[in-house]
Amino acid sequence: MSTTSTTPTTITDADVLNFALNLEYLEAEFYLRAATGNGLSAADVGTNAGAVSGGTQVPWGTSGLANYANEIAQDELNHVRYLRSALQAAGATPVDRPQIDFTNSFSALAVAAGIVPAGGTFNPFSSPLAFLVGAFVFEDVGVTAYSGAAPLLTSKTILSAAAGIQAVEAYHAAEIRTLLVGMAANSGDQTYVGYANKVSALRGMLGGGNETTLSVSSIVAADTTNAIGFSRSTDQVLHIVYAQGAGVQTKGGFYPAGMNGTIKATAA
Repeated sequence: MSTTSTTPTTITDADVLNFALNLEYLEAEFYLRAATGNGLSAADVGTNAGAVSGGTQVPWGTSGLANYANEIAQDELNHVRYLRSALQAAGATPVDRPQIDFTNSFSALAVAAGIVPAGGTFNPFSSPLAFLVGAFVFEDVGVTAYSGAAPLLTSKTILSAAAGIQAVEAYHAAEIRTLLVGMAANSGDQTYVGYANKVSALRGMLGGGNETTLSVSSIVAADTTNAIGFSRSTDQVLHIVYAQGAGVQTKGGFYPAGMNGTIKATAA
């Protein structure tokens, strides 16, 4: 995550951890609601947390995907708790959960990606396959965000923990990508893989490229020369989660009132 003209010239480890905490709030709320129908508890979101709109338990049908969702939900909850405790242990204040939107954001993203026509809607909580597409939106972004954070961290202890979180996010991303391709191969229906690739193209446009087309022969997201995972700056990540293109952006998309903390605006 590189500095930008709208980001302070001196970035502290606490700033980076709070940026990551905003992202973990988003993921935890998404997976917890999909898996259980309920989001984070009041004890995990701060004293002045923003509201969360949208998100219901997915009608799983079978236990297999439900088990995957429950495992990821617990991981993301643990990430929220770890980051909050790490900030407090360092004498810093964890940011409260920002306002999060799972209703308008997904529909607008689906329209922009060409998944549904103008005025259409997309609900990732409506079915297991729709859930996988919704999860696909987040996981690759999380992996690239942690990779981009590494050069900004000064504490080796925090860097080691961040690398561990990134590894878990990469496991999640691989799980989602493999499930999408595997289920398509078994059914002979590539519809949702096609949706995922449209999301990937939109993320690439908003967030500086760094995407790999998903297929039966291309599941790992990495550069083709050295097989190194992609990295994104805070600016690129914010453009994606705010669902906004060029220009100074301070809110939008999944964060209708913006993120909380020091790192929350894109560059011009």
